[in-house]
Amino acid sequence: MAYEEGSSTGMVMPVAPAGYGNGGFGGFGGDGWWIILLFVLLGGGMWGGNGMMGGMGLYPWMNQADITTSGFQNSMLQSNLSGLQAAVTSGFGDVQTALCGGFAGVNATVNGAQNALAQQMYTNQISDLERSYAAQTAVTAGMTGIQSQLAQCCCDNRLATESLRATVLQENCQDRYEAANNTRDIIDSNNRIGQAIIDKLCALEMAGKDSRIADLERQLTMASLAASQNAQTATIQAGRRALANEVEQYVLPTPRPAYVVQNPNCCYNNAAGCGCGNF
Repeated sequence: MAYEEGSSTGMVMPVAPAGYGNGGFGGFGGDGWWIILLFVLLGGGMWGGNGMMGGMGLYPWMNQADITTSGFQNSMLQSNLSGLQAAVTSGFGDVQTALCGGFAGVNATVNGAQNALAQQMYTNQISDLERSYAAQTAVTAGMTGIQSQLAQCCCDNRLATESLRATVLQENCQDRYEAANNTRDIIDSNNRIGQAIIDKLCALEMAGKDSRIADLERQLTMASLAASQNAQTATIQAGRRALANEVEQYVLPTPRPAYVVQNPNCCYNNAAGCGCGNF
């Protein structure tokens, strides 16, 4: 039976020490089976009994010489057995100590191998972690670079879009400005044409009015001249008639009847007669 610690180390530890593998049951020097055989012999009456196991009672032979001798022999045998037991115990202790020392060495070796294996595993794990960290750092740097490129690309696209939008807006504003100017020019031209037409109509109306006024003035002047001429003619005719009448009265006066008007301040009657007593 063997103890193996992992398949990677290739180490095999036997349970029993290697120095005790061949002589365990072949003699009296390598194990403790002889003490068991000794107890079997003692249990069988010490090579035939020897007068011991068959007469172990004290009474009534307690004071016999052979019994006393047998007691001393038993005492010596017990002393020898005690010494033998101490030796056996010491041997077992030495064997146990040796076993413990061997197992301690094996354990130390196993612990050393385990520590070395653990250290190697730690080293490998640290190396794996470092490689993983380096790979992760590289991936992170790559992702950061990609993100930066994407951000720059987005910024460039956004800037280009805004520039295009600004250009379109500027062109739209310019087009609107040109359209507004053209519309204003058209409106101004129409206004000028309309104003010219209105001015022409006003001029025609003013000319007609002036012509009418001139006609009316001429008519008034003619009427005034005619009235003045008629008045002058009537005056002249009246003067001529008066002159003719004066001449005619002077040359040939014509009698004219006249009614004498009474003086209102005279000739009051007393209402008594026909003029008698009048003043």
